[in-house]
This record gives sequence, C-alpha cells and structure tokens, in this order.
Amino acid sequence: MKYIESLREGERINEIYLCKIKQSSMTKAGKPYDNLTLQDKTGTLDAKIWEPGSVGIDEFETLDYIAVMGDITSFQGNLQLNVKRVRKASEGEYNPQDYLPVSARNIDEMYAELLLLISGVKQPYLKRLLESFFVHDKDFEKSFKFHSAAKTVHHGFVGGLLEHTLSVAKHCEYFASVYPILNRDLVVSAAIFHDIGKLKELSTFPENDYTDEGQLLGHIMIGIEMVGDRIRAIPQFPVRLANELKHCILAHHGELEFGSPKKPALAEALALSFADNMDAKMQTIREIFTNVPENNLEWQGYNRLLESNIRRAGRE
Repeated sequence: MKYIESLREGERINEIYLCKIKQSSMTKAGKPYDNLTLQDKTGTLDAKIWEPGSVGIDEFETLDYIAVMGDITSFQGNLQLNVKRVRKASEGEYNPQDYLPVSARNIDEMYAELLLLISGVKQPYLKRLLESFFVHDKDFEKSFKFHSAAKTVHHGFVGGLLEHTLSVAKHCEYFASVYPILNRDLVVSAAIFHDIGKLKELSTFPENDYTDEGQLLGHIMIGIEMVGDRIRAIPQFPVRLANELKHCILAHHGELEFGSPKKPALAEALALSFADNMDAKMQTIREIFTNVPENNLEWQGYNRLLESNIRRAGRE
C-alpha cells in the first residue's frame, strides 16, 4: 500500500483509501463534480471527481473504503488527486488499521501507566471511583483505549484520549510534588476523569465526529453526568469530595469563554486547567512539526489554537 504521506506530484496511483468526506459541488461554469477527502493512517488527501457520471465512476458513499485510480497534482501548494476511476472496495481487500490515525505510543503500555497512577491514589472513595471505571468496567476500558480526544484540534487519533489523559495526569502529579498546597489525590483523579465525556461527545472511528449528545451538551457536562452517576452508586461517598471533584472537571477549560461552566475556584482546578491547556497546545505544535525537518526554520503559518505564527527553534 502507498500511504498518503509518501505521495508526490506527478504520480499515478491505484490504491484503496477511506472516503472520509464526499460532497457534491458545482464549478463556476455550473458543471457538477464530487469533492472528496481521502484518509489513511498517515493523513488525508483532497480528491476531485470532475465527471461523476462517467464510465468507471461507480457509486459509493462517505465512510466507504474505495479503490481509486488517478493522478496526483498540486493545487495552491497542496497535493490533490484527480480521480479517473473509482469503485467501492470489498471486505478483505483492505485492513481497517491502515486507515485510522493511531497514537505513536503503545496503547496497552499507556493504559498500564494510567493504572499505576490510579494505584497511587490513597483516598479510598476516589480510588474506588477510579477503579469502577478503569479497572472493573471492561467495556469502558476498551472504548477509552480506542477513542480520540478531539475531532481535529489535538490528539485526533486512535488512543488520543488515553494519551492526552495520561499526559495531563502526569503533569498534575508533578504539580502536586512541587506545590504542596495541592491535594495530590484530588488533582490526579480529576485529571484522569476530565475528558471522559468525549467517549459520548465524539463518535468512534472512522467517523470521529460530534454526536447529537455531544453537540447539545458537550463533553464537560456529559463527563459530569458519568462521574455523578457512578458516585451515587458508591455508598456514603462524601458530598464535599464529590463536589470538589466535579468542580475540577467543570472548570478544566479555565475560562468561561473557552467552554468551562465555572472558572477554577480550587487550586486543584487551576492546576488541572494549566495541565490540560499545556498538553493540548504542545500536541498541536508537535502535529504541525510532524513533517517539518528539524533544520527547517521557515514560518509555518498562523494557527488558530495558538493564536500565533510559529516555527521551529534552531538546534545549534
């Protein structure tokens, strides 16, 4: 298989890709064409079918795996595939794992690290709550390992939710070691729970898109409901502790304009918001630099999340 990241202008290809998006459009002259986004685990590729009804252009839909033959061209500095022939691929012609972006880290090893953090929680009610999800609920574990942390912004790949959660929790554990004012068990537990609502906010791959529940409620509210339901199943869970944990989750975006229903009112909530923001932004930069050589000091353009034009620093 020829992966998207290896394609070059001037090539003719005959490969199978996941059709992430299919949209019917019109040229300025009023002629219909199909606009596609093709995907494999290395990235996405814009594609065009300029004559949708012609011979060799078979029927297919969004999220079908399709066999395409065409020419790689360049348009406004980006590669584009001009499709000459296309058909829906049959099961057995492709391996779905080749088409889903996956964490570069080993997923089982990351989960083991997360369980180690949970084992270090001393507060009995928090530990029981964490274990009810991450140790005893195998369906939850399977979903948590597979899910992404975002549609496009950061950690938008299989294992992304786990990778982001582990990183945020480790940052919070470090903060607790540096700032004794922090309740280590509370801030680490809140970090582990802070994004579990994304399991219902976003659909699973290959869709990885916002669900109806996600659009209406968002992952923070969904996560609070998930944690609250499980807390109510634990007899005599302390009300104050439950409210402090929920507050940290509610406030983890830091600011009202960033989607937090509450601003941080606890030191642990503030620390969690810093850890979450830092990991999201560092991962965004990491993804921007993925295909930029270390000796390339060119500016990479304005990024909406970072609100800045960025480039690599010199290594000398």
